[in-house]
Amino acid sequence: MASSTRNKAIELWKAQLPEGDPILLSKILFSYENPPGTKNVAGSQDSLGIVMPCLNYHHYTNDNYWPSEIKSIDDESILSWIEDHIYLIPLDPRSNSYDVLANTNITKEAAKKLADATIQCWEAILNKDLHAFGTAFLASFHAQIEMFPNMFDEAIKPIIDKYASKSIGYKLSGAGGGGYLILIAEKEIENAIQIKIRRKNLM
Repeated sequence: MASSTRNKAIELWKAQLPEGDPILLSKILFSYENPPGTKNVAGSQDSLGIVMPCLNYHHYTNDNYWPSEIKSIDDESILSWIEDHIYLIPLDPRSNSYDVLANTNITKEAAKKLADATIQCWEAILNKDLHAFGTAFLASFHAQIEMFPNMFDEAIKPIIDKYASKSIGYKLSGAGGGGYLILIAEKEIENAIQIKIRRKNLM
């Protein structure tokens, strides 16, 4: 996940994040990966996700790459609940010809679907409502592939078919085309990876 951003973080800081304000460090990493003149800008959610601990909600407005508001949750009961219900299935790497920005279909209606699903997902997590979480998670994926059809290809379909019935919701990580299939599930999924959320005291 966020492999290009992670590689840039290693270039900057080697094997360990430095001490300091996480938002400032995230901005440094974002700027380092996206110098002036960058054509395909890596999303700020990648640098924020690598540097910031706990659970974070990023609110974007207008055409800005950086969120206008960040909400952070460090409630242990919520963090451990998330860890108990998110599973990752590794996929093959993206092909060299993969271009998520080709064949896009970005509309206000589709963007609103994604924004609505995001809000529903956040509220479901705060309420620890697993069914609502999975439903919103899947809705966000459908909204994404409506705007970015290249995220999904026929090679991934058999893997989704294999795990869909074992989950409440699913989506592909990042820009799709490889990486991980992320599953929201009530019970442990065989051969899947469980996530571990970094806490504030482990910075």
